[in-house]
Amino acid sequence: MRAVVGSVFVLAALVAIPAPAGAATPQAAMSADHNLDERIENRLSTSTLKKYDIKVSVTNSVATLTGTVRTEADRRKASQLATIKGISRVENQLVIDESAPTGTTGRIKSTVKEGAEKTKEGAEVVADKTKEGLSKTGEVITDSWITTRVHSKFVGEDLLKDSDISVETNDHVVTLKGTVMSAAGRARAVEQAREVEGVHRVIDQLRIGPKK
Repeated sequence: MRAVVGSVFVLAALVAIPAPAGAATPQAAMSADHNLDERIENRLSTSTLKKYDIKVSVTNSVATLTGTVRTEADRRKASQLATIKGISRVENQLVIDESAPTGTTGRIKSTVKEGAEKTKEGAEVVADKTKEGLSKTGEVITDSWITTRVHSKFVGEDLLKDSDISVETNDHVVTLKGTVMSAAGRARAVEQAREVEGVHRVIDQLRIGPKK
């Protein structure tokens, strides 16, 4: 009987032990992340990047940026603004698109829709007049032709050595994905793709880093 009573007292003592001082509760961590999120959004909204629709999400002190900007400089600036005290790492997932809309969120949605309709109409007109167009060598400029030409432009480029780039073409709009070894390589890949005949626009989704 005494052994049983002793066990009960030990159990009660264990239950009554308070959490270590300074240990963050899940609620406290969420609150801290929310505060960091608001601070970063405020920094972005009072900078030249306020024209873009950049979304911020902070989880466990890691800030994730998503959306679209027009230049690599804007992309880097967003990372700098998100690097504040309390943030351990910034995951910059912003996509570079030279035709990225600017303005308020509502205007962005409207612009994207209008732009898509105009692009579609323009593509239909081009198709009617030129049957997809001809290159200087007389070849029909199709999406697959553009993809092949873009890949060939990358061959032998020193800045693109050890890169892993995939090319997708849809309605003469080229999307670059994968990795390059430097910012200079990234800029060179976009430049080379833009120079290919028939390319209307280049969407840069490349990341800087080693091959995966």
